[in-house]
Amino acid sequence: MARIGSSPFSFPDFRGATRRLVLINLLAFFALLLSQLALPNLVIPLSDRFGLIPSIFLHGWIWQPFTYSFVHLGILGTLFELLSLWFLAGFLEDLHTSNWVMSLYAVSVLGTAVAAVAIYVASGTLGYTLSEIPIYGSGGGIFGLLVAIGVLYGEMEFLLFFTIGIKAKYMAAVYALISIAMLFGQQRMYAFAQLGGALAGLLYIRMASRRGIGFAFSETWYGLRNRYYRWKRRRAARKFEVYMRSQGRTVRFDGQGRQIDDDHDDKKRWN
Repeated sequence: MARIGSSPFSFPDFRGATRRLVLINLLAFFALLLSQLALPNLVIPLSDRFGLIPSIFLHGWIWQPFTYSFVHLGILGTLFELLSLWFLAGFLEDLHTSNWVMSLYAVSVLGTAVAAVAIYVASGTLGYTLSEIPIYGSGGGIFGLLVAIGVLYGEMEFLLFFTIGIKAKYMAAVYALISIAMLFGQQRMYAFAQLGGALAGLLYIRMASRRGIGFAFSETWYGLRNRYYRWKRRRAARKFEVYMRSQGRTVRFDGQGRQIDDDHDDKKRWN
């Protein structure tokens, strides 16, 4: 895929969150490859230790939702994922902050994990036999990025497989329909997980701040802190009003805890 424009086959700048995401995934790929060569006789392969397998996750391997996206097995699949990650994240980073893109990707990755675990638990609760498929790679995060582009910049045209011109909203819809179709096959857990990543990405762009989760969290925290301080100021003002009345003087405060001071009140209060 590439952007249609003055240079239709060029990728976005390799910088910021895009560079960090691609390099981290690339380093994880080679680290896992070297580890498997050095430790070939492990009872549980490293890919299964750090990939997402819902049954194992529910037995205490709680790190898997945070590590599975860094597990890449095949060279061609890894290459496609990293190129897609570079293109989609780079496109969004040209229009948003690095923190926003990183947060969107992280939410989509975690949404994929939550969906995989949810469908596994639901199938067990309902007594339905579900083929458990390990979840690897950054496909869920990439799907979340794609949905964000499709929703926010749906009229933008891209080259699908460098040959077919298609609008972003239609490209996101095609990927969603493929995942829905996969729900009726043997890889329904994987397909449901991918849709979970897409849904998480959609919820993020609808609900989160344009500056990212960190900014939204800090704004929420400071908002709560400021409301607490205002409440303390109003309470102190009420206590001061009661105290001054006991001294035969009148002091008034507004709803924000600020003293109301005018000439009439000053004359009445102090004379």
